[in-house]
Amino acid sequence: GVEVTLVDGLDLDQWRGAMRADTKAVFFESVSNPTLEVIDIRAVAEIAHGVGALVVVDNVFATPVFSRAVALGADVVVYSTTKHIDGGGRALGGVICGTRDYIRGPLETYMKHTGGAMSPFHAWIMLNGMQTLDLRVRAQAANAAAVASATAGHAKVARAIYPGLMDHPQHALVMEQMGSGGTMVSLDIAGGQEAAFRFLNALEIVKISNNLGDAKSIATHPATTTHQRLPQEQKDLLGITPGLVRISMGIEDGADLVADVMQALDHA
Repeated sequence: GVEVTLVDGLDLDQWRGAMRADTKAVFFESVSNPTLEVIDIRAVAEIAHGVGALVVVDNVFATPVFSRAVALGADVVVYSTTKHIDGGGRALGGVICGTRDYIRGPLETYMKHTGGAMSPFHAWIMLNGMQTLDLRVRAQAANAAAVASATAGHAKVARAIYPGLMDHPQHALVMEQMGSGGTMVSLDIAGGQEAAFRFLNALEIVKISNNLGDAKSIATHPATTTHQRLPQEQKDLLGITPGLVRISMGIEDGADLVADVMQALDHA
């Protein structure tokens, strides 16, 4: 009984055209996975609030360190705590942030009847992770910026995608909305899937895994893992090419990470 309308998150005219008198909510990633497009939270919130719709933001890639989505107009902000908040890939969890009236009203009633409660031990892991969240995320972002700068323009890289790079299409918005490019880098390896696999297999410090936000650096091939079920035409539309590799930067020594990525590119 729920009707969903898909829009290009970067196109504000599409957002406006999708709004109806009975639109109840809009949902989007503030930074998209894995192509790292950045949505204008304030602008979308103004459009949605014009018809009384709730604005729900998945803020995982932006992290609570760099993005105050509520201050920009979001009504509800969601995080997978398995990612940066845990920081070690040890436990599954999530958090829903909203007003007291929302949390103690419809959300609490729903959760009471459907479950979804985190175990005490997992909650303890997440609470401990929050103690070092700011330190880890800032170190990860510094490493991401270093790797992005080193790989931009490399002969084996068709595209280095990082919101902190000056050539990112939403760079000005990124600096206004986050003040940082974040912890994720995506590299479109020239030569397609085979070259991407050679690159991944040559990495020594960066580990191959589908998780992200860990203290250790992690690389993923989205087209054959996280987004493998999408039809090829949707992958093409979203920019998820056969050569695309998503790297979640960790807190290892920055120079070591740059050296590891560069030597792996020699094998691509």
